[in-house]
Amino acid sequence: MNASTTSLSAVLLVNTGTPVEPRSGSVRSFLRLFLADPRVIELPRALWLPLLYGLVLPLRAPRSARKYRQIWQPEGSPLLVNTSKLRAAIQHELAAAQSELRVEQAFLYSPPFVGKSLDALRAAGVRRLLVLPLFPQSSGSTTGAVYDQVGAALRAWRALPELRYIPSYHADGAYISALATSIDEHWRSHGSRSHLLMSFHGIPESYVAGGDRYAEECRQTAAQLAAVLQLQPADWSLSFQSRFGANRWLTPATDASLQQLPGRGIRAVTLVCPGFAADCLETLEEIALEGRETFVEAGGERFDYVPALNGRADHAAALARLILRSSADWTADGGATLPPR
Repeated sequence: MNASTTSLSAVLLVNTGTPVEPRSGSVRSFLRLFLADPRVIELPRALWLPLLYGLVLPLRAPRSARKYRQIWQPEGSPLLVNTSKLRAAIQHELAAAQSELRVEQAFLYSPPFVGKSLDALRAAGVRRLLVLPLFPQSSGSTTGAVYDQVGAALRAWRALPELRYIPSYHADGAYISALATSIDEHWRSHGSRSHLLMSFHGIPESYVAGGDRYAEECRQTAAQLAAVLQLQPADWSLSFQSRFGANRWLTPATDASLQQLPGRGIRAVTLVCPGFAADCLETLEEIALEGRETFVEAGGERFDYVPALNGRADHAAALARLILRSSADWTADGGATLPPR
């Protein structure tokens, strides 16, 4: 590190990643990195990698590319666009609190990669680094991958920064409040409430059996959100989406729930995905498009998707408060506080 560089305190936001463009080659490059990570697929490499390269990628990449084209925005990938807006909103909240923390973003499996973003911070003179995985509910398959990649990048550093993580924020009051506000605003704009289905990304049951706390944290988020919205047990339900492979995954499955709700007399549903900080393929295509089709074909009449919190001001403020609490003793930012909302 250059002796002339100034010291810096920084926050690194990390999300999963996205193809650069909605074409088979780009999707294949993204999926190759994503599905080859042992944190994501915990099969022996000698067994999994031949299947990945010989079967999964050739079949999945073109199909996923078609799905990406349905939700691609003029500015680019929804996940990149929404994560960038959230980063800017958090930076704005921190600046309003007179914090000097610099906010950067990175993806695990696509540009800007974790290593490249950390290289930029090293060149800028970072001395204190707070890493915030944008996964409210922690899992070894997501948050664990962030720890792995940050640690791997720092192995090349001579002058190491003070390093901290925010491992999860599934029960944070401000995060729950932002979710509740977004749902309540949606209901008010549509003139009525409907059954609330909270869909979280699934993981294999074997991961939970191995000690992963993800399922427990999802249920805690759902229960707290239902309590803030003053919902009765019959007014809401929880499910898990995005199954992959032949393993047993967490249940109930979202698609199965959407098929069954009309048979229970529930013809109107509001669906929210509290585990996604930013809208992406899994929310905009799998839920807002495919989920709607599944529900209507099963006899449902009204399907409403509540967008992820994305760059909402209350979302950014909630995460900024987490950041400030986690860095309160850093001298440059120790006195920074956000005004109450």
